[in-house]
Amino acid sequence: MRMPRLRAEYLMKSLVFAVALFCLTSLCAPAHAALRVDIYGPGQNIVSLALAAPLRGKSVEATDMGRGLNQLIENNLSFLPFMRLTDPKAVLGGTLMDGYEPPELDFKRFQLAGADLLVTAHWPGGDSGTKTVEMRVFETNSGSSLFGKEYGGVKKGNLPEVADRFCADLLEALTGNGAFFRSTIAFTRSSGKMSANVWLTKPTGRNLRQITNLKGKAMSPSWSPDGRFIVFTHIEPTSHALGVWDGASGKVSRIRFPGNVVIGPAFTPGNKVAVALSHGKYPAIFLLDRAFKKERLLEGGNCINVSPSFDSTGSKMAFTSSRLGGPQIFMKDLGGGGVVRVSMNGGYNTEPNISPDGTLVVYSRMTSYGNRIFVQDMVSGEERQVSFGPGSDEQPSFCADSYFIAFTSSRGGGRNIYLTTRHGGDAKKIPTGGGASFPRWGLSGSGK
Repeated sequence: MRMPRLRAEYLMKSLVFAVALFCLTSLCAPAHAALRVDIYGPGQNIVSLALAAPLRGKSVEATDMGRGLNQLIENNLSFLPFMRLTDPKAVLGGTLMDGYEPPELDFKRFQLAGADLLVTAHWPGGDSGTKTVEMRVFETNSGSSLFGKEYGGVKKGNLPEVADRFCADLLEALTGNGAFFRSTIAFTRSSGKMSANVWLTKPTGRNLRQITNLKGKAMSPSWSPDGRFIVFTHIEPTSHALGVWDGASGKVSRIRFPGNVVIGPAFTPGNKVAVALSHGKYPAIFLLDRAFKKERLLEGGNCINVSPSFDSTGSKMAFTSSRLGGPQIFMKDLGGGGVVRVSMNGGYNTEPNISPDGTLVVYSRMTSYGNRIFVQDMVSGEERQVSFGPGSDEQPSFCADSYFIAFTSSRGGGRNIYLTTRHGGDAKKIPTGGGASFPRWGLSGSGK
């Protein structure tokens, strides 16, 4: 009789342990795996998104700021190559819902229209004047929430900024990085043969504005990591200088150096500037201190060394050098690991820009069809062409997300700025008004 009783006690303890373990793991594990988009892998998936009609009450559409915000969000999301917007006409029964969250949402009608995600907007105090809007994003298949957020102080004058904030939050929820909609692009815009100034724009073309008004030609702008300063090359008929724009004051200064070479300034993550300056027979790359004085030589020698670019850690510097004859792209380990060649193909590679995560270098190559943009993967060793013309494509730069790439192109006539990604694909034009060159990304900060 002793053995059966012991076995029963053992079985009971095992059952209790199993039930407890099941309950514990059930509580710790998420009820539903949120939809994610891998924008860095080679086979990124496409997500279809629908916007429900914005509401200011039960089944009452918000037709003032609500409608305007939805339109701005649609325009923003059209810049994402992995996003497909669902045509409202494809939604049987329409996009006007009884409410803005389950159970008053009919997910089925959006599923049938092909939407993976549904965005709802609720204006609890109405959508005129200065109000608050509640934005939510749901997965249509499961009805689960991807994220929800309240945006306060909304008025007609700041609707575009609210749209940017929501789209940045959505992009971060989907991909892990919302830098695209939080970025501002600095570029130069020409108004004559020797006349160009620095301008700013959102990557969607919004908030386009001129920030310098100097005689001469501005080239190669670069943002400081804190978003306060932009440095650039400034050329006049008799002199070259380093231009510095202070976003806090709006003032612009010119800093001269011995000789007549100031090429491709770039901020380091430590908020210092590296720039190619005159150094004997050939230009060399110097690091400047925070007073814009020479601190030390980064790369020199009996050849041309220009166009420095840094990863987010400041430990890697990509640059252009003529040490093998024609210009090629190289990478220097600033921790003492030496220099390696990056561009292994073509005889004329220039204008490198390293991705913030340090895994990729994008550059321009002269081909028989004009300049084209290439990306070298420093991990796999593979090179990929990401622009295909027509015209000539130059001056590429990475967004802080290491995914989007802006570049200058002469396709379509004139010079304009276009967007592509680390994978390539159809390029999308940023509406800047023409004559635009040298795009460089910066995250919004003081003075932006």
